[in-house]
Amino acid sequence: MATSTVCVIIAARNAQTTIARAVTSALREMRVSEVVVVDDGSGDATAEASLAADDGSGRLHIIRLDHNQGPAHARNRAIADSRAPLIAILDADDFFLPGRFDTMLDGQDWDFVADNIVFIDERSASHTEPQVPRFEAAPRFLDIESFVDGNISRRGASRGEIGFLKPVMRRAFLDLHGLRYQEGLRLGEDYDLYARALLNGARYKIVHGCGYGAVVRADSLSGRHRTEDLKRLYEADRDMLASATVPDAARAALMRHERHVRGRYELRHFLDRKAGSGLLRASLGALTRPSTLPAIVGGVAADKLEAFRGKQGERAASGPMPHRYLLPARIVAQK
Repeated sequence: MATSTVCVIIAARNAQTTIARAVTSALREMRVSEVVVVDDGSGDATAEASLAADDGSGRLHIIRLDHNQGPAHARNRAIADSRAPLIAILDADDFFLPGRFDTMLDGQDWDFVADNIVFIDERSASHTEPQVPRFEAAPRFLDIESFVDGNISRRGASRGEIGFLKPVMRRAFLDLHGLRYQEGLRLGEDYDLYARALLNGARYKIVHGCGYGAVVRADSLSGRHRTEDLKRLYEADRDMLASATVPDAARAALMRHERHVRGRYELRHFLDRKAGSGLLRASLGALTRPSTLPAIVGGVAADKLEAFRGKQGERAASGPMPHRYLLPARIVAQK
C-alpha cells in the first residue's frame, strides 16, 4: 500500500451542494492521511454535508469558523491543525480524479509539484467522473519569471493562468522559509504564496498527467472580487519587489504583473466612482491622475468588446462547453 503522507485542505463557504464530492474524492486516495475541511462561516449546511461524506476512516476533520475570514486564513488554520508532510489544496467545488497522487508524488526532486487540470462546464458536471486521456508526464520545472508571466491574464482568452495549478507542497519547505498564505489577500493568495516560494528557491515541478477536476461556474468565487482585493494584490507584488535580493529577471516579471493588476484596479476604481457619483465626476477624477487614463480607456473599450463577443457566443452556444485542459499535453492512451 502507498504511504499515507498527504493532508488535503478544503476551505469551504456555502458549499453544501458540492463539498461531498470534494471530500469523497480526497478520502478515496490511499496516500491521503488527513482531510481538513474548514467551514469558513457558511450560512448553509456545508459542515453537515462534509460529515455525510465521511468514510469512517478517522481521516476527516472539520473546523468551523464563526465568521468568514477568507480562504487564506482558512488554509493557514488547516495547516496549523494538521501534521502530514505533504499539503494539497482542493477547492470546495472541485474534485480529484482517481489515483491523482499515485505517480505524481514520485521522487525527491521537488518542493512543489502540480499536475494538469481539466476544466468542466457546470452544465455538464455530474457525479460521474469525466473520462480524460492519459497524458505523457513530460516533467519540467517552473522558474519565477515563467510563473509570474503565466499569471498575467489575457482578455478574450479562456482561464489558463499558471496560478490555477494546485500543487502539492512540502510542509518542511514552507516551515523552513516561514511561508504561509497572506491573510490580507482574498484574491491571488495562491499566486502570492507560490511566487514567494519560488523567490526562496522552491523547486516547482509540473507533470502533464491530469488529476484535478475544476468545475467552471458562472458564479464562481474566483470570478468575483472587490476593487480593494485588486489593490491588495498589486501591493503584494510591491512587497516582493521591495527585497534587494530579487534577481533582475524576476524583478522585471513582478513589475509586469504589478502593472497588469494595477491597471485592472484603476479600471474597477473608475467604474465604482461612476456608479456612485456619475460619469462626469468619475471622469474629472480620472483626469487629475493622467497616468491612470490608458488603463481606464483601454479597459472600458475592451469590456464593451468582450460583452459584445459574449452575447454573440451565447447566441451560437447550443450546450455545455467541452472539457479543456490547463496545460497542453501529448496523449499516450485513452482510458
